[in-house]
Amino acid sequence: MPRPAPTLRPPPPLRPPLTPRESDAPRLQWPTEGAVVTRFGERVSGIPSNGIDLAALYGTKVRAAAAGTVLYAGTEPERFGQLILIDHGNGFVTAYAYLGTMTVKEGDKVTAFERIALVGKSGEVTRPTVHFELRRNNVPRDPELYLPPRL
Repeated sequence: MPRPAPTLRPPPPLRPPLTPRESDAPRLQWPTEGAVVTRFGERVSGIPSNGIDLAALYGTKVRAAAAGTVLYAGTEPERFGQLILIDHGNGFVTAYAYLGTMTVKEGDKVTAFERIALVGKSGEVTRPTVHFELRRNNVPRDPELYLPPRL
C-alpha cells in the first residue's frame, strides 16, 4: 500500500505578522548608516523589541527620519540613555535612543534628514548603536515597513 505524502506545514514566522502601512504615515528615511542588528519583534533579554537597532560607527550622524517637532530630548535613565522623541503628526512619533551628543532640544522643529544627534553608546548598550522606533498613538509599528529598501 502506498504511503500518503507528508503534509507540509509552513515554517513559523520569524517576525510578527506585518500590518499594512497607513496611507497617512510620514515618509521615513533611515536615521543613520549601519546594519540592522535587532529587528522589530525580536526578543532582547526576553522582551520583544519595539523597534530596530542599528550598529553604527561612534560619532556618525543621526538624522530625523521625517520632518516634525521634538517632543523630548534628554536622558531616559532606565534603558535608553540619551533619547529623542519627534512628533510627525497624525499620531506618529519616532524615537531615537542610545545616542551620544544631541543637537536638538524640546520644541525644535526639524526637517527630514536634519542632524539631531551623533551615534553613541548611552544607556544599556556596550557598543555604538541607535535604537529606532516608530509609534502611532503609542502603539509600536515595524519601522522597516515605512523605510525605503536598502541596497
